[in-house]
Amino acid sequence: MSTFLFDEIIFGPVRSRRLGVSLGINLLPTKRKICNFNCIYCECGWTDDPGKISDRLPRREEVYTALERKLFSMKGKNQHPDVLTYAGNGEPTLHPEFPGIIDDSIELRNKYFPDARIAVLSNATTIRNPVIREALLKVDQNILKLDSACDKTIQIHNQPHRRINASELIDDLKEFNGKLIVQTLFLRGKYKSSVIDNTSSEELKEWLKAIDKIRPEEVMIYTISRDTPAGSRLDKVPLKELNAIAKMVNALGIKTHVSG
Repeated sequence: MSTFLFDEIIFGPVRSRRLGVSLGINLLPTKRKICNFNCIYCECGWTDDPGKISDRLPRREEVYTALERKLFSMKGKNQHPDVLTYAGNGEPTLHPEFPGIIDDSIELRNKYFPDARIAVLSNATTIRNPVIREALLKVDQNILKLDSACDKTIQIHNQPHRRINASELIDDLKEFNGKLIVQTLFLRGKYKSSVIDNTSSEELKEWLKAIDKIRPEEVMIYTISRDTPAGSRLDKVPLKELNAIAKMVNALGIKTHVSG
């Protein structure tokens, strides 16, 4: 299947299923993905060398200039973004200047579009670092991944470059004291010789226990909508089932957003 990379620091705005009119910010190279996950469903394709940063990253000053230029242009055209979203070609918090870049984006947002939100889409692997956690707590939508509460499923589903302990990850997410949004992608299918289904009764039981422990302000529930990397044979989860999962979360007193 065909996957893609973002070829600029600033991209869009695009219409996001979860966020509305989103102006994207890519802190990673434009020629390849840099991530410490290798998710079997990633629209950017496979990570060639998970966790290794060898390509040149855009400097903080470059990001500032590119973002200001775009916001100035949008202001002149009366194009109002709902959100400035840090996403792009991999894991944004791996950028060594990530905390300062967040401060810059808050400054520019306040200057040009004070009503816009700032969002970060992260796989949550760096949140134990207090500097990263502090930066994420400054943004309006701190969106952190938890695709499963089971160790084995995380290893297959997300292919982390180091073993992720689900219990430790859940404890790290709990440390945000509710100032976060959990995002979970549900799917079924096969990867190599492994069958994956994070909608099974056992998976959902453990995941709901984790959500109840973390107590996020919201849970974003979605499924695959674009092409996935070659070698993955994956299926979407029907919207009816996603809505049923959302009702289970709502029963915990936590709001949800569902994208089919």
